Amino acid sequence: MLSPERLPPGQREVRKWPRLDLGIVPRFDPKSWDLRVDGAVERPLRVTYDELLALPKASVTSDFHCVTGWTTFDNAWEGVTVKGLAERAGRKESAGFATFHCDDGYTTSHPVQALFDADVLVAYRHDGRPLPLEHGGPARLVVPKRYAWKSAKWLRRITFTEVEELGYWEVRGYSNTADPWTEDRYA
Repeated sequence: MLSPERLPPGQREVRKWPRLDLGIVPRFDPKSWDLRVDGAVERPLRVTYDELLALPKASVTSDFHCVTGWTTFDNAWEGVTVKGLAERAGRKESAGFATFHCDDGYTTSHPVQALFDADVLVAYRHDGRPLPLEHGGPARLVVPKRYAWKSAKWLRRITFTEVEELGYWEVRGYSNTADPWTEDRYA
């Protein structure tokens, strides 16, 4: 039996992971795909898919909450920590935010203090398999403590900034903090 403390207010558990996006599912070619880390960093990075898979791996099991009201429990993610990528790129102390850019034109942002927890990943595996393309493969951001629109799919670039840049849904009236436990859905 599910403990009620695991389900945020206004959410319902689902077993099948629904697909929600802007209607564009980008193609993935492992030979040409890359992830860039740039902006306020000392050493901008360009990481190929094979290089991403070779970086120190983190495994996290977390729940995933969508603003539309569904939650999936016990998602097993594998990937690299955002903190590890920031350290590898030499994030400048003045860079208190990061903007995440995706293949479909989507963006979102976070303050670094929300990104440097050990459970925040650039994930490339889900439940023991490569992350499906329809759910953001080959790589997506996973920020378990926020609604899922803050866990950007089809990630291609992380830009560290001194001033926060609001993303796709945030400029359309969605909350920038997106806390499922306080039902912080809209600004």
